[in-house]
Amino acid sequence: MSAHHNPSESAGVIENAAADRSSSGHPPGYRKRRGQNWFFLGLTYASYYLCRYNLSPVAPELKSELGFNNAQYGMINSGRDGAYAVGQMVNGLFTDRIGGKMAMTVGAIGTVVLNLLFGWTTWWNFSLLLPVLVLIRSADGYMQAFGAPGFIKINTAWFKRAERGAFAGVFGAMINLGAIGAGALGGALVKGMAVPLLFFTLTIPALDWRYMFFLPPIAVLVIVFFMNLAVKNNPEDAGFQIDHGDEDTMHGQADEKVRLRDVFRIIASNPVVWIVAAAYFCTGFVRRGIESWWSVYMSDVLNADRTSWYYTAFFVGLPVTAFIGSLSSGFISDLLFKGRRAPVAAILYATQTACTVIVMLLPSGSQSHFFAWLTVSMIILISMMCNSTHSILGTAAAMDLGGRKMAGCAAGIIDSFQYYGAILSGGLLGIIFDKYGAHAASAATGGASKIDVTIWFASMLPFGLIGTGLMTYLWLKHSNSGTRGA
Repeated sequence: MSAHHNPSESAGVIENAAADRSSSGHPPGYRKRRGQNWFFLGLTYASYYLCRYNLSPVAPELKSELGFNNAQYGMINSGRDGAYAVGQMVNGLFTDRIGGKMAMTVGAIGTVVLNLLFGWTTWWNFSLLLPVLVLIRSADGYMQAFGAPGFIKINTAWFKRAERGAFAGVFGAMINLGAIGAGALGGALVKGMAVPLLFFTLTIPALDWRYMFFLPPIAVLVIVFFMNLAVKNNPEDAGFQIDHGDEDTMHGQADEKVRLRDVFRIIASNPVVWIVAAAYFCTGFVRRGIESWWSVYMSDVLNADRTSWYYTAFFVGLPVTAFIGSLSSGFISDLLFKGRRAPVAAILYATQTACTVIVMLLPSGSQSHFFAWLTVSMIILISMMCNSTHSILGTAAAMDLGGRKMAGCAAGIIDSFQYYGAILSGGLLGIIFDKYGAHAASAATGGASKIDVTIWFASMLPFGLIGTGLMTYLWLKHSNSGTRGA
C-alpha cells in the first residue's frame, strides 16, 4: 500500500471544488444527491431488520409448538449472534475491497433465502430440528453482517466528520423502522390485516406465526432492487469532488485500493478501537438481552400475548424511543461536544445503569399493574440508552476511526464485539432462566422455568457499569484533543 500523497494534486481538487460550493460548504446539488443515496441505503438496512427482528415477537409460539425451552430458544439467538460477530470481522475487510453497495446486495439476497428456509423448516418435525434451525439462523447472521459495514462504508465517503454524529443518529433511527415493521407485522398476523390498494382493500385473515419468515423477505427483495438503481458508492461516482481533509487520507489516497492485511494492521493497532469495541461488547449484551427476551418476559411474567396492550407498548415503545435516542445523541455529539462520541456514550451508559438499578429495587415478585408498567417503562428506557450507544459508537466512532478507506474494517471490528456480548444474552441467559427461574405451571413453556426479572436485570448491571467506566476514561483522556479523540 502506497502512502504517498501529492499535495499539489489535492490542492487543485480542493480549489476547483471550492469554486462551485454553495454557502453550506458543499457543491450545488450535493445535499440532494446525498439525501437520495442515504434514503435508499437507510431503507435497505431497515429492511434487513425486518428479517432480523422477526423471531422475538413469535418466540412464545415457536417455543410452544416446537417444544423448545428457554435454553434451546436462546441457542438459536446465540448462533445468529456468533456468526454475525465473525461475519462483521471478515465482511468488514471484504467491504473495503468490493464496495459498500455490492456488500449490502449480497447480504440482502442471503438473508432473503435463509429466512424463507428457516420458516419452511419449522413445518417439519424431525430429531435434528433444533441444530438445523440454529445452523440456518447462524448462516443468516453471517449474511446480515454484510449490511452494517456496507452501509457505513458508503456513507463515510459522503459525510464529513463534523456531520457523522447526526448521520449516526439518523442511521440508528432508520434501523428502528425495521423493528417497528417487524413488531407491527407480528401483531397483524395474529389479528389479520387490511391492506389498502389502488381500487380496493385486500383483507388478509390471521396467519400462522411462520409467515414472519415469509413476508419480510419480499419487502427486502423489492427495496434492494431500488437501492441498486439509486445508490452510488461515493460522491465521485455521482460526479462530485469533495475534500474530507487529512482525516480520511492520512494513510494515502482516499480512493486507493488497499490490501486487507494493511487495513487490519492499521485499524487493529489503534488502542481507541479496542476500548470502543469493549464498550460495544457491553452494549451488545444488554441490547440483545432485551430484544431476545422481551416477548418471553411478556408471556411468562405478565401472562400477556400479542393481542395485549403490553405487546403494543413493547413493539411501539422499544423502537420509537430508540429512534429518538439515536437521533438526539448524534446531534448532541456533533453540536455540544464538537464531534466527540465518548462524553455522550458515558452519559448514556450511566443512565442505563441507573434504570437497571431502579428495576432491581422494585418489590420482588410484585405483579401489580403499577409495578408491571414501571418495569416495562424501565425496559424501554434501557433499550433507548443502549440503542443510542449502538448508533453513536458502532457508526459515528467507526467512521471517524476508519475514514472512507477503512470504515468497513473499523465498523466490522467494533460491531463484532457487540455480538460477542450478544452471544451471552442468548443461550447463557436461557440456561440461567431454566435453572433458577420460577417454574411454570402450564405446558406453554415446555416444562421450562419462567424468565426471572431480578436475574434478568442483575445480568445487565455489570455491563452498564463497565461501559460507563470505559467511556468516562476516554472522555477524560481526550478532553483536550478536539475532535481527534473518541
